[in-house]
Amino acid sequence: MKLSVIGTGYLGATHAAAMASLGFDVVGVDVDPKKIELLKVGKVPFFEPDLEDLLIAEVNSGRLKFTTDFSEAKDYDVHFICVGTPQQQGSLAADMKYVDAALDAIAPHAKTGSLIVGKSTVPVGTAEQLSKRLRELGSKAELAWNPEFLREGFAVEDTLRPNRLVVGVTSDSAEEILKRAYKPLLDNNVPWIRADLPTAELVKVAANSFLATKISFINAMAEICEAAGGDVTVLAKAIGYDPRIGSRFLQAGIGFGGGCLPKDIRAFMARSEELGAKQSLEFLREIDSINLRARQRMIDLVRLDLGADLKGKRIAVLGAAFKPESDDVRDSPALDIAAQVAAAGADVYVFDPKANSNAKLRFPALNYSHSVEECLSGAEIVLHLTEWKEFRALDPIKVKSLVARPNIIDGRNALDKAAWESAGWHFRGLGRATR
Repeated sequence: MKLSVIGTGYLGATHAAAMASLGFDVVGVDVDPKKIELLKVGKVPFFEPDLEDLLIAEVNSGRLKFTTDFSEAKDYDVHFICVGTPQQQGSLAADMKYVDAALDAIAPHAKTGSLIVGKSTVPVGTAEQLSKRLRELGSKAELAWNPEFLREGFAVEDTLRPNRLVVGVTSDSAEEILKRAYKPLLDNNVPWIRADLPTAELVKVAANSFLATKISFINAMAEICEAAGGDVTVLAKAIGYDPRIGSRFLQAGIGFGGGCLPKDIRAFMARSEELGAKQSLEFLREIDSINLRARQRMIDLVRLDLGADLKGKRIAVLGAAFKPESDDVRDSPALDIAAQVAAAGADVYVFDPKANSNAKLRFPALNYSHSVEECLSGAEIVLHLTEWKEFRALDPIKVKSLVARPNIIDGRNALDKAAWESAGWHFRGLGRATR
């Protein structure tokens, strides 16, 4: 069995390398020649732990190749569509132009009996529309849907050792083809869920909506704790012991970001309105609002410590990526807060172990430091906004000598509050009482 992967961004490059490592011949196809040239020599145009080593190994093995020529996939058995579905400009809805273009590009080359498999996160009903499009194009290939559940920072692990495989199919033969493609994973007892096309599409957005709800719930509790004088970290620990709730995603802070959760829940709301079921997802509007409000709360705390006028105040920002082990700054709460504080007149210095260059492309007016020490030097307040391991490991006694004033706000509730306060720092955390 030979596999093609259409689109070689974050999802596609990971899927192509991982499937090649399972023993398949894989070709990655993309319209961006610069990206393809990098991938051909084993270079990943973004940061993802373990991916570059895997990519180099599979390119060198001969099982994995990359091209801009869709015809090179003409004899392949399965074609995975792995392109982006960003939010439309001026709308909540997903922009489907890349998915549509990918289907149109591969359809003329898909042989009879082959399977085109969507992995992109799409509005429910997309697969049905694409199936009609395939028939209009005269293609004898069949369409299936196989949503991805990758976590940035763990993408290789999530591809090779997923916690489930969901496939939306319309025939037994399509399911059998996918079972052959995923046989090495099924041999390791990965749960297999067969669904119809709309259910498979809904699984991903439903999962993301649930995670977003859980994150925003604990951030709403942080607001209540601040108003009532409580401690959200203790509250989260207590309710997390309830097996019906669980402790994961109950860490209050500045909220979620990145290229998936925010745009996916917004696209889900837009699609529900198109389906005439707007009220069923109205709660997601408040989830989105709570998430954005957490960023503003961080800025309010800065003003509480430094005064309403931030002009000329030197502020150190630890973190630019939306999460650790990633260089992704799309809709990053950390970078959004840094930019807003800078817009208020503050002199902002940012340091991120991996995302400085991407952050600079988005907000070139900010100051970017080459080290934690440079970032903290002379700061009147420190904002911990991305929970990188090296930030959590900072010695509050040692770094105190670097700053002008020992003020820190932990936007991720990941630092040891007692240790920082014992070292003489004025410490704030979202949803936590301040001494």
